[in-house]
Amino acid sequence: MHPTVQLVAGLGNPGDEYARTRHNAGFWLVDALAVRQCVKLSHARKFKGETGELTLGGQSFHLLKPATFMNRSGEAVASAAAFYKIPPDRLLVVHDDIDLPPGIARLKRGGGAGGHNGLRDIIGALGDNADFLRLRIGVGHPGQASEVMDYVLKPPPAAERKLILEAIDKALDALPLVLAGELEKAMQRLHTSQA
Repeated sequence: MHPTVQLVAGLGNPGDEYARTRHNAGFWLVDALAVRQCVKLSHARKFKGETGELTLGGQSFHLLKPATFMNRSGEAVASAAAFYKIPPDRLLVVHDDIDLPPGIARLKRGGGAGGHNGLRDIIGALGDNADFLRLRIGVGHPGQASEVMDYVLKPPPAAERKLILEAIDKALDALPLVLAGELEKAMQRLHTSQA
């Protein structure tokens, strides 16, 4: 059994102009979890982000929304992990994924950045020991690689946003299993509950 998760970091860009964009799907999940659990996130200067703490299924853990912008996510994540003495294998990073369609969420451990600047920065900040969990929230692909940056920095149409939020709800339903270290069960539940 893998260690339990002690830090859930949702990736996105701070500011109202980015709040509804696809790139902020990680923020959306952390916000939805905070609302579900009645947890207030507060700004923590030392982590360069918003943080909160909660207990779910008997497991206590920290929430983090980096305020460093996506390309500098590693700064906030590494600071919080160092402060709370959380090793990378107890970290769950939630991020948008253009290789998955809206409505799909997938869980995996380790791997490369897959072209995601936030993941790349976190991997760089954590060094060789970047074997953290990733919760990938599908946002779809624009079809052309040259259009990706513009695409992720735009809000999805209402129908796609609904699918993304539904995937986030399913991911939150599976989160207690993830927190308990029951990764196989969490993956089975998450990956079979969706098309």
